[in-house]
Amino acid sequence: MSTILIRGARPYGEAPQDILIERDRITQIADPGVITATEGTEIIEAEGLIALPGLVDVHVHLREPGFESSETVLSGSRAAAKGGFTTVFAMPNTRPVQDSAGVVETVWALGREAGYADVHPIGAVTVGQAGEQLAELGSMADSRAAVRMFSDDGLCIFDPLIMRRALEYVKAFDGVIAQHAQDPQLTRGAQMNEGALSAELGLGGWPEVAETSIIARDALLAEQVDSRVHVCHLSTATAVDVVRWAKARGIKITAEVTPHHLLLTEEKVRGFDARFKVNPPLRTEEDVVKLREALADGTIDVIGTDHAPHPMDSKQTEWDHAAMGMVGLESALRIVHATMVNTGLLDWRGVARVMSEAPAQIGSATDAGRPLQVGELANIVLYDETVSSVFSEADLAGKSVNSPYLGLELPGSVEYTIFRGTPTLRAGTPAPAEEVARASRTRIAEGEHE
Repeated sequence: MSTILIRGARPYGEAPQDILIERDRITQIADPGVITATEGTEIIEAEGLIALPGLVDVHVHLREPGFESSETVLSGSRAAAKGGFTTVFAMPNTRPVQDSAGVVETVWALGREAGYADVHPIGAVTVGQAGEQLAELGSMADSRAAVRMFSDDGLCIFDPLIMRRALEYVKAFDGVIAQHAQDPQLTRGAQMNEGALSAELGLGGWPEVAETSIIARDALLAEQVDSRVHVCHLSTATAVDVVRWAKARGIKITAEVTPHHLLLTEEKVRGFDARFKVNPPLRTEEDVVKLREALADGTIDVIGTDHAPHPMDSKQTEWDHAAMGMVGLESALRIVHATMVNTGLLDWRGVARVMSEAPAQIGSATDAGRPLQVGELANIVLYDETVSSVFSEADLAGKSVNSPYLGLELPGSVEYTIFRGTPTLRAGTPAPAEEVARASRTRIAEGEHE
């Protein structure tokens, strides 16, 4: 286990500090020059770089098991490291579905073996995500994966009785139901946001009420049983109003927004480039403005990338037949920098809140989202806010390249990602997988990894 001295980094974008890491913990933080490096200490010269707690993403698709041509736990967690993430929550739409203790433990174990990030499987709410029968929520919670977040992911839990029973069940162990808020009857044949542009392009419209009606219903159900509900990828101004209303009533509701819904609008659909086809769809400029404001004022709690890798042939086809989804792990912090920091809506402590602290709390990841202070696990991202570059395929570390940002000038650069005291990204290049995995396995063997 190495000792690392980070010199001159700016925790939360504030005054420069030196940070000493021994084994997997932060053991000292002091003014520059105070800490003396002992023999064998690795020095990271980080003058001017912003230090943030390792990022946490409550909404990623790692595809394994079953869809390894798109992504694997290894490749997806490597993409996470490239973007500064040290903890990710993996959605259950795998094959087999993550609806039992055996499957979630498999995904959890693959994450430990990969060694790039803590991988927390999200359990399916219903068997096979079919929406008919509750899955083994208790056994998944009691498994080694200790699942606390449950979702049917891209399939809305449409039956209110099923949703209510799920909320009642997870309350016993402080779990949370993460809902994909989409009324399936209102979105049949929908291809993009409903409005003047969808009529002009001749594409099926996706009305905002399909989202807001489900959020309102679930908020009332959560209130009745006093349980936690989380809204996945909220996308409309009206949905913001519903969440704000629910929070004012004291309902235990949280919400996430994706980076792409903070930046991109439905105008991108004009070119019929399927990289911009996503669920929920890109909305209007008014929606984008309201989403940014809601993230800044706390109505929306967290960023969730909805990292959704697809093979190239699923995107390079006619719009109607193309798969929905975008990759987002590698670009998320840079998009938040552009949309929230450069606009003055968030400072870097605010970024840590929405991209690390709050998502860890929602997912009950007790080792994640911890502040940069002595005694805490050394999960750290070092970020250069002074540079900018054109986002390209070279910036992607996963197996798929369906990013909507290719060719776009973006600010910032993730320079280092340190996971439990081990650098998994060094100055833009992921460490070799076998090296990182070896360090992770050593920590596990020594009992340092829960």
